[in-house]
Amino acid sequence: METYSEECIMTFLKNQGQLFDEPVAETYEEAEEFLEDCMAVVAKNLKEVRAYLDESGMDVDGMSDQELLEASEVFALEDGSFLIVEG
Repeated sequence: METYSEECIMTFLKNQGQLFDEPVAETYEEAEEFLEDCMAVVAKNLKEVRAYLDESGMDVDGMSDQELLEASEVFALEDGSFLIVEG
């Protein structure tokens, strides 16, 4: 089970609207629980994001790095890593 940093949880809580029409979490604790339940993944860089999405069945071959960054499942973190949440 992945342990999520405070930055991961707060980023998801603040930006969950990019993936969901309605909030799935209203508190820090709810956001942390949601990330655990859906087994969100933290990727160190875009190469890992691309590999994860490819393994998950998404056709990423023709996608640019910018298109990967704009994917609703991908949340950029301040430290340069990425949180991937599958809705």
